[in-house]
Amino acid sequence: MQTAPATAGLRIDAATGLLAGVRQVLSPHYDARPAGMLPELVVVHGISLPPGEFGGPWIDRLFTGSLPPEGHPYFREIAGLRASAHALIRRDGQIVQYVPFGERAWHAGKSEYRGRSACNDFSVGIELEGTDDTPYTDSQYLALAALVSALLATYPSLSTEHMVGHSDIAPGRKTDPGPAFDWARFRALLGSA
Repeated sequence: MQTAPATAGLRIDAATGLLAGVRQVLSPHYDARPAGMLPELVVVHGISLPPGEFGGPWIDRLFTGSLPPEGHPYFREIAGLRASAHALIRRDGQIVQYVPFGERAWHAGKSEYRGRSACNDFSVGIELEGTDDTPYTDSQYLALAALVSALLATYPSLSTEHMVGHSDIAPGRKTDPGPAFDWARFRALLGSA
């Protein structure tokens, strides 16, 4: 039986869009949402840097624009990429925030949801440290449910009906969070959070 996450009771400051009590590594890769636009969609992603490896400073470095091309052969391919997410959930459940939730993070790229393009304008991007085919951890599911519960409590424009994977809004271009992500498990935890 799963216990309550260590992140239970997470709170977002609605004025700043910052999550209290988590590590903040603020990215320069974001901008304002279009006027009057509120977050309406949660997009779950999967990320590992280098691909298939966990831990280390590389995701922070990517989202802050300081990933060294010489750090790994793959990094040369993505050098200069200007990307971010609102938050990352590490394998141990630790949450790192990169962009205030009220701002537009650059996580979705070319994307569409229910006929609306430019999903970055109206979404919150949450990265899970993982790969499409590596099971995500208990701690990640618990932290994700706690984080999404805090988002739902702070932004009435969000709802449990509008939660998708990156692959759902960029089919053919993106595959994450992949078949390893258990949507039913996440939704069950969210319902009990």
